Amino acid sequence: MWPALQAFRVRDAIDIILVALVLYRVFVMFKETRAVQILLGLAALMAASFLAHRFELYGTSWILDNFWSFWVLALIVLFQPELRRGLAQIGQNPFFRVVTRAGREQQSHLLDEVVKAAQSLARKRIGGLVVLERATGLRNFVELGVPLDALVSADLLESLFLPYSPLHDGAVFIRGGRIAAAGGFLPLSRNVQLGRAMGTRHRAALGLSEETDAVVLVVSEESGRISLAVEGRMESPLDSDALRRRLAEFFSLDAPPLPADQPWWEPARGWLRK
Repeated sequence: MWPALQAFRVRDAIDIILVALVLYRVFVMFKETRAVQILLGLAALMAASFLAHRFELYGTSWILDNFWSFWVLALIVLFQPELRRGLAQIGQNPFFRVVTRAGREQQSHLLDEVVKAAQSLARKRIGGLVVLERATGLRNFVELGVPLDALVSADLLESLFLPYSPLHDGAVFIRGGRIAAAGGFLPLSRNVQLGRAMGTRHRAALGLSEETDAVVLVVSEESGRISLAVEGRMESPLDSDALRRRLAEFFSLDAPPLPADQPWWEPARGWLRK
């Protein structure tokens, strides 16, 4: 009996660990989103349903019972953004990415051009928004912009964001080593904790990074500050070396080390502007 009991306990422990991991990921996914308020509203409905049955409020009980009859469909509709983001993260598999030497050199050159363009835009106080695709496909967002299919160059990126360019207010998408489209639209962040001073460009960059694994580069029009939005967080590199190093880390490329006394990023603050 002891081996059977021991095996049963091991299975229970594994089951508990798996359930805990799933619940933890769900809580992390819902953290600081509208889903928290929705969950509280559902909890209030459950409490109301219990009280209605307890005090024999037949009309209220009938309404609430009919609501719970289609609660699965209601949850899918209400939590659609969070479910979409969670399923996209599950579908990302980094174990089968094979990058050849030529591909790494091409990627390194691409990042150099992006960094050069960002530095030029920052010096001239020209706003910019560049999306770099990773594992999650961005076709549905790219199709909203103007198709280009051009080689990535600092001069072209800079010209797209010049104030007199018809595409300067939108986002530029880089996928497959090329500029796929420009003038695209991005979903705004749903994070209720963001400060009101944060501009539209930064909110849009955070919004896309919350739904996909894309790296979004933002150049502030007012301060010339360069930021990176990744996984729902805003990072602000201090100079071109720090920016290049961070991009290399995101795309698994080598980068020169930073000085020991130089931090590579600062967390986003509410005063970041468009």
